[in-house]
Amino acid sequence: MATTIIQRKKLETTSSIRKLVIGIVFLVIAALDFFLFALNSQSGVSTIFGLNPGGIDRGLAPDMILPSQLTIYIITIFTFFVGIYQLIKGLKKFTNPMLGILVALFIFAFLTWAAQGRSINIGGMLSAAVLLSVPIVLGGLSGVLCERAGVVNIAIEGMMLMSCMVAALVGSVTKNLFLGLAVGMLSSLLLAWVHAVLSIKYKINQIISGTVINIFATGMTSYISAKFLQVYQNLNNPPIFPRFPIPLLADIPILGPIFFNQNMFVYAMFILLIVLQIAIFRTRWGLRLRSVGEHPKAADTLGINVFRTRYMAVLLGGLVAGLGGAFFTLGSVGRFDEMMTAGKGFIGLAAMIFGNYTPVGVFGAGLLFGFADSIATKLSIMGNYIPPQFMSMAPYITTMVVLAGIVGRGQVPAADGEPYEKE
Repeated sequence: MATTIIQRKKLETTSSIRKLVIGIVFLVIAALDFFLFALNSQSGVSTIFGLNPGGIDRGLAPDMILPSQLTIYIITIFTFFVGIYQLIKGLKKFTNPMLGILVALFIFAFLTWAAQGRSINIGGMLSAAVLLSVPIVLGGLSGVLCERAGVVNIAIEGMMLMSCMVAALVGSVTKNLFLGLAVGMLSSLLLAWVHAVLSIKYKINQIISGTVINIFATGMTSYISAKFLQVYQNLNNPPIFPRFPIPLLADIPILGPIFFNQNMFVYAMFILLIVLQIAIFRTRWGLRLRSVGEHPKAADTLGINVFRTRYMAVLLGGLVAGLGGAFFTLGSVGRFDEMMTAGKGFIGLAAMIFGNYTPVGVFGAGLLFGFADSIATKLSIMGNYIPPQFMSMAPYITTMVVLAGIVGRGQVPAADGEPYEKE
């Protein structure tokens, strides 16, 4: 009884402290809106937001014209009153959603200020954000599969890089997109098998195993690129999956061009997102997968083969990572360059943490990170005096915010990273 009372008091104390911290965060966002954007905006000037991505002729919508200063002031006042309400009463279960809304409004205020007196194609930015989020989301989904089963997989970057190179090579030689994609995913599957054997069978430290695979993939792809792909250009010229509009859905204004007029990789990401969310949390297979990551001894006692389940999770994660790697060459650039994954596998792990080890959460985080990349690119084109590198920091800053507990504690699987010893 005494223990229960103590735990309840600790929970209430933690809740009250978090309410205070979140309220202060909201007020800080309001202050930034005011001092950075509202005071530096011009009255009588408007910002034009284009809602149609370039090169799209379906689902078109008229441009949105907003008074710059008034829009920023409205966002600032709304954020301020939400912060005051949070400090006095607290939003309780709506705290995290409201935090996301206020961050989105902060970004919108920034864009309104940065493009005042000009036009900015926000539809194109959102479409680019969806495309840029593909490798991040797929890397995060790969991490969810592995870590929900109790295996830490930092080798996602290496798996993506290897698949990226192999897909480009096979696609160039055969001129067959699907064959290049399949062989690229198989190369990632092979690296995943190596990681599974080292970490599950031989119980090698999973961080070391993943690091070794990353180093191997970096060295091997760089060597093959320098020795063959850069010398013989016909080996580095694969075709690219074309944009494919989905009938009817692509004609929906605003949403259609952004989500339903993309290439195959975007649709594969959506399908995987739905399938994994249902499979992990609504099926017997998912329950077994999570039980192996939470309490492997109890799962073993109930007749679940812990080793086989973990092998399956890591191998499936390898296939998903391979799909994300092939995106760079077969879905975006159309050639392979050394280290072209540029840390997207690691950012995928950050999206996994930010998304609280759930597929839906990973998708939201991936869109956020992709939008940060899109804004950075747009700023460099617009010639804005804010360095675009600041926006490139966003994925890492948000990850640190999550790890600090601002949006609540993450539900890390209890046995994550711990080798299982069968008794």
